[in-house]
Amino acid sequence: MARDRRGGGRRGKSSRSGGSIDQLPWSQVKNTCPAFELLNTEQMDQLHATSMRILSEAGIRVMGENVMGIFEAAGAIVDRDTKTIRIDESIVTEALKTVPAEFTLTGRNRDKRITLGGNNVTFGLVAGPPNVHDCINGRRSGNLSDYQNFIKLAHHFNAIHLIGNQVTAPLELPANNRHLDTYLANIAFADLSFHCSAIGRGRALDGINMMAISRGQTPEEMKGDPGVITIISVNSPRLFDDAMGDGLIAMAEYGQPVTVTPFTLMGAMTPVTLPAAFAQQNAEALFGVVLTQLVNPGTPVMYGSFTSNVDMRSGAPAFGTPENAKANIAGGQLARRYGIPYRTSNANASNAVDLQAAYETMMSTWGAVLGGANIVYHAAGWLEGGLTASYEKFILDVEIIQNMIEFLKPMKFDEDELGFDAIQSVPTGGHFFGAEHTMARYETAFYRPMLSDWQNYENWEAAGAKDALQRATGLWQQALRDYEEPVMDPVIREELDAYAARRKQEIGSGEP
Repeated sequence: MARDRRGGGRRGKSSRSGGSIDQLPWSQVKNTCPAFELLNTEQMDQLHATSMRILSEAGIRVMGENVMGIFEAAGAIVDRDTKTIRIDESIVTEALKTVPAEFTLTGRNRDKRITLGGNNVTFGLVAGPPNVHDCINGRRSGNLSDYQNFIKLAHHFNAIHLIGNQVTAPLELPANNRHLDTYLANIAFADLSFHCSAIGRGRALDGINMMAISRGQTPEEMKGDPGVITIISVNSPRLFDDAMGDGLIAMAEYGQPVTVTPFTLMGAMTPVTLPAAFAQQNAEALFGVVLTQLVNPGTPVMYGSFTSNVDMRSGAPAFGTPENAKANIAGGQLARRYGIPYRTSNANASNAVDLQAAYETMMSTWGAVLGGANIVYHAAGWLEGGLTASYEKFILDVEIIQNMIEFLKPMKFDEDELGFDAIQSVPTGGHFFGAEHTMARYETAFYRPMLSDWQNYENWEAAGAKDALQRATGLWQQALRDYEEPVMDPVIREELDAYAARRKQEIGSGEP
């Protein structure tokens, strides 16, 4: 296994020379660039004030009696007839005092522990699509075999730090227990932390329990050392369902991180104006953040942003738009205002791995990074507005992520890097190809892409004239051939299998 001289982790030789796929080493990515400030102080104050009015005057409707009881005990106004909760700013302010500014997330491989918050950036695998696609087998329904392949790809490529919730739904399996098969695949075929489903208490607890088993611990021992994360999707506008409430409460009780993410599409789930969308998103996100702290003060929680617009001609979701990029940036400003780690996404709305997929993904990725995102969710494999997990798009996205990681690396800046002696040593009109300064750095001076082809036209044509999409097909196939399953203690694997089998029986008998 070749190692990059700049740090640990896997970095292979170029696939074009017949070796392993060229990639960056595993690392905790840091964004040392100043976060972009889209909104000024007065505008931020106006957003905050409007959000507080939404919470205290309009309120949030909840479906769970337990959630109403928790807020009622905290002094909120609870209308049980309309199931609406109204909270004033003092409850929000008090809850924010216990939100951790940073926290760690550790899978079964402690060498791949990630820190969320501050200037740390992590990139996650696509989550949730019911379909999969590749250029060999076409578009098809999600299934366990493809699910496992995507987990293998996530493990193989160092740019992926986190597994999302069901990269594709294995639709051939029973809906009420297939989360157990996906959790098992997450743990067996990768050694990363993963997102567990919070649709109800049982699925959240299964994720916690299975991660604990994989780490040789009890769930109680994970309370101070989180291993899984979840996303609570607020049903915008202003609706918090009971299953999500139950999942949030279970995660918070065990100290596992919760990401509260309103699904706010301008023109459908919010008004069409950006300030209105920001204010509503902020109110809905803060409501969930407050709930985590009321359940268990100090619970790690993330501020989630998934604000974009719809196509006003069709009503279809649009991503990678200028409005989406602005929302990614503004969401980061709001998260920093409250001292909460920030999650957003780099989605696109293309139906194919084409120019649209590339420029929309780049647009939304820049918005996420400029906004100071700590998790870029759905970062690799998202296609068709989230309805399809794409193998080729995964490869394209890994290339985009690696470009971003390399961009974020601080420049070394000293006398040797300034290169005055090298400049002086080369005659005017000469070249630097053979200069000592160049020869000492030629292998590591620049980012080496895995997908781009920089040959001249004649050599490219002679090599088969493959475009980027065709090269991406070859790369995911090679990655699956090169994949090495992470080692697991057979005793732990047996315990995981037994847990999943027992839970399937319990769920089949009607237990949650």
